[in-house]
Amino acid sequence: MHGYIIFYEDRNFQGRHYECMSDCADMSSYMSRCHSCRVESGCFMVYDRPNYMGNQYFMRRGEYGDYMSMMGWNDCIRSCRMIPMHRGSYRMRIYERENFGGQMHECMDDCDSFMDRYHMSDCMSCHVMDGHWLMYEHPHYRGRMMYMRPGEYRSFREMGYGGTRFMSMRRIMDSWY
Repeated sequence: MHGYIIFYEDRNFQGRHYECMSDCADMSSYMSRCHSCRVESGCFMVYDRPNYMGNQYFMRRGEYGDYMSMMGWNDCIRSCRMIPMHRGSYRMRIYERENFGGQMHECMDDCDSFMDRYHMSDCMSCHVMDGHWLMYEHPHYRGRMMYMRPGEYRSFREMGYGGTRFMSMRRIMDSWY
């Protein structure tokens, strides 16, 4: 399945639009602003800065006529990344400290509270072995989020999340597409 998202300059799908079916590191060459979007298929992470930086928000199939008030953003979408569909197992190791230090827990399913399940008050690095995940700054999948694809993430602080504590996570499942 391929992703397909349409970005609009103004709220409620008005103004010029840009159709996207893959990652886009900088939307400024296509449109000066973006205040609404429609996800026709697939799942995407959208970012409020170019090059997949800044605040992130997960979008699945649906209409987002005024996403800025929904997300609480002051700025508009500047880049987007398509999330490929994953079929198979999910596996991630979360660590209490940077560089894979401190307590380690291997996760294969959603966790709505690191503190409740693992008695872990902080998560500062992780290693995603299988699947695509969303991490959230608060328990019960609330607050700022970060998209995690397979790879090693040695320091959330160095990734620009210095003051953020991630406290819950969930798998991006096939049923979301």
